Amino acid sequence: MSGPNMEYVFPKRWKIRENRFQYFRAHVKSKKGKRPYGLSPLQNSTVAEPTPRFLLLFTFYIYCREMEEDDQQKLMDLVKELVVRLLSQKGPNSVPQDPGSPQFHASLRYALRILSSHLAPSAAADADAIAESIKRHLSNHGKSSYALAFADLYTKFASKTGPGSVNNKFGVLHLLKIISEDRISAWNEVNSPSLLPNLECLDAEVGDRWRVSHERDNGVSLVSKDAESFRKVAFKEYADLAKEESEVSEELLVRDVLYACQGIDGKYVKFGTIVDGYILPDMVRVPRATRTIVRKLCELGWLFRKVKGYISESMDRFPAEDVGTVGQALCAALQDELSEYYKLLAILEAQSMNRIPLVSESANSGNYLTLRRLSVWLAEPLVKMRLMAVLVDKCHVLRGGAMAGTIHLMAQHGDPLIHEFMKRLLTRVCSPLFEMVRSWVLEGELEDIFAEFFILGQQVKAESLWREGYRLHTGMLPPFISNSLALKILRTGKSINFLRVCCEDRGWAEAAMEAASAVGTTTRRGSLGYGEKESLESLVDEAAKRIDRHLLNVMYNRYKFKEHCLAIKRYLLLGQGDFVQYLMDIIWPELSEPANTIGSFKLAGLLESAIRSSNAQYDEQDVLNRLRVKMMPHSTGDRGWDVFSLEYDPRVPLDTIFTESVMAKYLRIFNFLWKLRRVEHALIGAWKTMKPNCITSQAFLKLQQDVKMQLLSTLRRCQVLWNEMNHFVTNLQDYIMLEVLEVSWLNFSLEMEAAKDLDDLLMAHEKYLSSILEKSLLGERSQSLHKSLFILFDLILRFRSHADRLYEGILELQTRTGESSLASKDKNKLQRHKNDGTLENGSWTTEGRKGLTHRASEFLRNMKRDLDSIAKEYTSLLEGFLSQLPVQQHIDLKFLMFRLDFTEFYSRLSLKKT
Repeated sequence: MSGPNMEYVFPKRWKIRENRFQYFRAHVKSKKGKRPYGLSPLQNSTVAEPTPRFLLLFTFYIYCREMEEDDQQKLMDLVKELVVRLLSQKGPNSVPQDPGSPQFHASLRYALRILSSHLAPSAAADADAIAESIKRHLSNHGKSSYALAFADLYTKFASKTGPGSVNNKFGVLHLLKIISEDRISAWNEVNSPSLLPNLECLDAEVGDRWRVSHERDNGVSLVSKDAESFRKVAFKEYADLAKEESEVSEELLVRDVLYACQGIDGKYVKFGTIVDGYILPDMVRVPRATRTIVRKLCELGWLFRKVKGYISESMDRFPAEDVGTVGQALCAALQDELSEYYKLLAILEAQSMNRIPLVSESANSGNYLTLRRLSVWLAEPLVKMRLMAVLVDKCHVLRGGAMAGTIHLMAQHGDPLIHEFMKRLLTRVCSPLFEMVRSWVLEGELEDIFAEFFILGQQVKAESLWREGYRLHTGMLPPFISNSLALKILRTGKSINFLRVCCEDRGWAEAAMEAASAVGTTTRRGSLGYGEKESLESLVDEAAKRIDRHLLNVMYNRYKFKEHCLAIKRYLLLGQGDFVQYLMDIIWPELSEPANTIGSFKLAGLLESAIRSSNAQYDEQDVLNRLRVKMMPHSTGDRGWDVFSLEYDPRVPLDTIFTESVMAKYLRIFNFLWKLRRVEHALIGAWKTMKPNCITSQAFLKLQQDVKMQLLSTLRRCQVLWNEMNHFVTNLQDYIMLEVLEVSWLNFSLEMEAAKDLDDLLMAHEKYLSSILEKSLLGERSQSLHKSLFILFDLILRFRSHADRLYEGILELQTRTGESSLASKDKNKLQRHKNDGTLENGSWTTEGRKGLTHRASEFLRNMKRDLDSIAKEYTSLLEGFLSQLPVQQHIDLKFLMFRLDFTEFYSRLSLKKT
């Protein structure tokens, strides 16, 4: 193509660049720097401002496109005329160049390269500096004459000013220098891109409008100025470049990726069991960037298979392996999310069939949905699917509250998208759990057939319902329900069941309705949900307060808990003095008999007699009917004292508090107090036998002096020992009755008034009972002290038997001498001892006066020796007992030491011995 009217055209890469440049400008204005989809991977990775060289090239190109036709023709004429003149000035004999010659054509192309290139220097504009640089360059290459000639010419050039002179002298010099360097480096290659861009020009005939030619020469297209034609070529050239590197169209890859996102194998993208994921086989030739983006998009399909598999597996194994209601709710929530995911895929599949909208309807383009656009659409679903996949991995072996707790912990995320998504799931998942809470708190019903709730129930007897019927399962307690709130929920439901089963009361229903109304909620299903922690706490607090108050009212008023506690204190803890004293008097002879000869019916009759003969007869009949005689198991040699005890029948619902273990502790306390009363009664009986009006008579005056002194010494020894024992027993009994029982009862009464629920009442009673055990030397830490005390009791009872022997001997002495007579009851007692054979054979009462004196002296000597032995043993045991009191941890036991040794008699005695 040649001729003077040749049109200049631009390479196809210019058209693609112009398209990208226009897209870049529009994108920067609208998106403020976000990644423009549709660019190449290199350009798409980081969007930055174009370089000045790039802007200059496009400015020149756009300027040329937008010039009027006449202006462009004038510009081309000027360029051609310049080239002709330059070629004609090569030598003196040069001839004008033919515009159609190859040399002219090559020179014209080179001129266009120069005019379309960006030749701005990186250094500051200084004409003198660049002139000096040119002279130095000529001198260094052995061209001194050229350097001098250049210096002379530059002087004239620089000195010329005014009209017709060149203002931008630096620019002219810089242009000449660049052209010189370019011609030297690429003398034989005019189109070399070493310094200047390779702008190819082909001649063409100029018509009314520039048109698009189908002829190609070295990849260069002839482009018209028509905007519609330019867009057509731009899109076509871009598509051609993209297809050169791929044997699979992007449309097919998008379709396969959409299939993979649904868990379906496509034509090219298939699921690989070895790699456990969707892959694009290596035999399919696609660009590396395309393969990478396909692999990233197919991650969604792998995640989808995992979530879908979990849902299918859970539904298939139900109810064989008991997925549970919470697990079912999770599967339903996940299925809903997958339904939304299906809707998105349907929209994307519809969009994948649409073409890219163009200005010209006759133009062809690729699909609107590209891989990069697909990655934008699937960015958010990918995040959600990852969360669901992680969720099913963690919840695969969990259930109930543990599953809800795991999801709750995952929801504690700073990303609002993740937080809202997990919260939406939790609302569905926790719905069965909160329904269990509502049913338990307001109805007392444990609707947990799959053991998902944090409260476990089991079948027990009525008396064990409160303590053992229900318990907290911490493994199923979700983190959004605190431990204190869970305990309150547990107690509220237990209170309702206790009222319904043990108390046969229905008043709790009204209290539950009042609680729901007070917090502004209802008793219907679905009234509670996740995220309503304040509503849950308010409902539980109000329900617990009202139901617990109703339960205590039932225990105090209907079942008279306080009255029964007082009855136990009066009869089992021997607080009713007249009743205990009368019972001790009438039951003493019977309990002195062997245990196997005592009938429980006779003892029950004696108990009834003691009740009728004391103020106990004025108690309520229900209380008296619960008091019974209990005979404990006995062995050979046991007396009635060893097996006799009283028991109190608490019955339902009081047996929730007075359990078997609690009544066993009361039995221990009763046995201790009963033995203490027995010892006290024994000492009182010994005192009665030693009264002066019973043992002194004129018979002492008839005896010999030595026998009389022995008798007085023995009586004095017995009296002193009795005083010591009575002092110990009296102070110990006062301590038990006043410092232990009464103080503990007072504290228990105050705590009963302050109790807010049944647990508080149980704790107060347990504290009351433990206080009595510890202070009464019956605790675990007072075992040695308790054993020492019971040894002392046995020794006092042995002293009573010796005192009785001494009294009997004196009675025989009086009978023998005939100086005094016995009372009828004493005679009967002596006769009974004779019949029982308790008196020694050959009693000194049957001998003569001389023998009587000898026997009396020997008897008194033996009695005094036995009393001395008992006194010595008692002193040793008492000192050991007192020495253990100061080291006891309970403060009241230390106070017992102060009572027993108030005069510091035993302290001084121990100091004398040391």
